[in-house]
Amino acid sequence: MTKLTKKRKAAFERYDQEAVYSLTDAIGIVKDITETKFDSSVDIDIRLGVDPRKANQMVRGTVTLPHGTGKTIRVLVLCTPDKEEEAQAAGADYVGLDDYITKIKGGWTDIDVVITMPSVMAKVGALGKILGPRGLMPNPKTGTVTMDVGKAVQDVKSGKIDFKVDKFGIIHASVAKVSFEPGKIEENARELIQTVVKLKPASAKGNYVKSIYLSSTMSPGVQVEPKSVTA
Repeated sequence: MTKLTKKRKAAFERYDQEAVYSLTDAIGIVKDITETKFDSSVDIDIRLGVDPRKANQMVRGTVTLPHGTGKTIRVLVLCTPDKEEEAQAAGADYVGLDDYITKIKGGWTDIDVVITMPSVMAKVGALGKILGPRGLMPNPKTGTVTMDVGKAVQDVKSGKIDFKVDKFGIIHASVAKVSFEPGKIEENARELIQTVVKLKPASAKGNYVKSIYLSSTMSPGVQVEPKSVTA
């Protein structure tokens, strides 16, 4: 059994680990038990009643959080020269093609999102083994393979995140920073949860949202009553 640190033990003493809370109360607890020197992320774990091994039960999508994530998102746009100015004007941090492909093949992945266009996907596809495991591979379904690279950059910078269930049927996402006002954390969390609810596969049987946990980077999880958010 893992030995509890003093901080974790103190955190556990401030709330009932067995209880299920409303989203509002859970946010208050997470803010109260987070004692990091840095501004922690507020993370949400949504366990779904789906079997992600079945293609017709894969849940994935994008959502624009009303108040952004609080993170500085570093965006790389891999595009043809005629699109470079558009990408830069929209706020992309890195713009180019062959030079960056070579750089990534050499191990550079100091970025959060990669946006590209259909005409260069053949080149970008060669980076799959590097970008894929890091969740950086562009995908038309998440709007990161598009001719409208400027809009894609703006969307990402303004708080658009993508999510998908892992092999255990859980969606993990960061929805805010602990320093956010409680109301803003709640609006962001609700936006994500309700988007996930709308994406319920027709083939998913039984209880769709099985559990929701809220935590910060270093805090234990606080269970949220799904009906308080999904109803």
